[in-house]
Amino acid sequence: MRNARRSPKANPDTPQRRRFLGKAAMAGSALALGGLSACGKSEQAAAPAATPVSQAQPQMTLRMQAGTPAGDFFFQLSQDFARIVSELTDGAITVEVLPAGAVVKAFDMADAVHKGTLDLCHAVPAFWYSKNSALSLFGTGPALGYNANTLLSWYQHGGGKALYEELYRDILKLEVVPFLMGPMGSQPLGWFRKEVTAPEDFQGLKFRTVGLSVDLFTAMGASVVSMPGSDVVPALDRGVIDAAEFNNPAVDSQLGLQDVSKICMVQSYHQPAECFEILINKRLYESMPKAHQVAFAYATKVAAAEMTWKIMDAYSKAYIDLRDNKKVNFIKTPDSVLKAQLQAWNAVIEKKGADNPFFVKVLESQKEYMKRVVGYQIKFDTSPALAYEHFFGKA
Repeated sequence: MRNARRSPKANPDTPQRRRFLGKAAMAGSALALGGLSACGKSEQAAAPAATPVSQAQPQMTLRMQAGTPAGDFFFQLSQDFARIVSELTDGAITVEVLPAGAVVKAFDMADAVHKGTLDLCHAVPAFWYSKNSALSLFGTGPALGYNANTLLSWYQHGGGKALYEELYRDILKLEVVPFLMGPMGSQPLGWFRKEVTAPEDFQGLKFRTVGLSVDLFTAMGASVVSMPGSDVVPALDRGVIDAAEFNNPAVDSQLGLQDVSKICMVQSYHQPAECFEILINKRLYESMPKAHQVAFAYATKVAAAEMTWKIMDAYSKAYIDLRDNKKVNFIKTPDSVLKAQLQAWNAVIEKKGADNPFFVKVLESQKEYMKRVVGYQIKFDTSPALAYEHFFGKA
């Protein structure tokens, strides 16, 4: 790979290196046992110091483009992933994080990783939604009652991972190794010029969204526009669009949506969950030592956990700031609109299923898993509202 720059260290598979590592491992064992041995200090002194295995691994610097601009909250999450990879490989792999558009356009990153123009990318599957509608099921799918962590549970334990890899390998035919990770919470309905009070308010509304939500809001009567995040605020300010959804209070405030709208409708079924993904060039990945391949797999899990905790802190702080200091009015979406969204999902599922058999295959797997798991959660999990109101008053 031209983007994977290796240092001129010895081939990791040479006989000499294997002998060296064998001696180092034995030496490390001798040192570990030396303190418990009755052999005395002379034997311990005779044992050579063990060399960390990572020092014998090839050094690599990889280029990863993020789906967001530098300084964005999500860009920080891309940097977190890069840091974790370096830590898990003891510095043998350095991931250089580039902002959106640094090498290719954000929506072209999957193809760039496939070709080797980029080594990795950090984005969401919905970015390549135009390639196959089933991609939206891995983060921006129908509201089946799950949240993002439950969706990742399906991915890890319910057969989702095999379907996800099949989609990239056999249907999209991209030479990438994909990892689904990074759970995001339910997204607000969006930022509006005036409050939404009924489903009829979407008739003819010029609305910005992405992925399957395009079909959902189209079914509800909206005139839907897809555009990158950087274009949303100017478009809403000039009246090119009447409303827009993006993601969460922290990122939305960084875009400046509060400067062009003071009405944010919260709670929605259009994107009840979303997940990031890491795509790695397949040839590069397969050329790595097994230990580094494993490190990438675990890095996605560690980054997902760190991200879950980080967004709880960041989103809630941004919400309070927008509400109290920027005077944004956060209004709960009426139940009539939520019900209309669920009805619209029926139409979207039917249409996409008729056009795409793999869409049906993935969705049926999700339904089977969510019926069991979400059913369990509803039965056993206590709503936080009653306890919150007891100690803090009405939210």
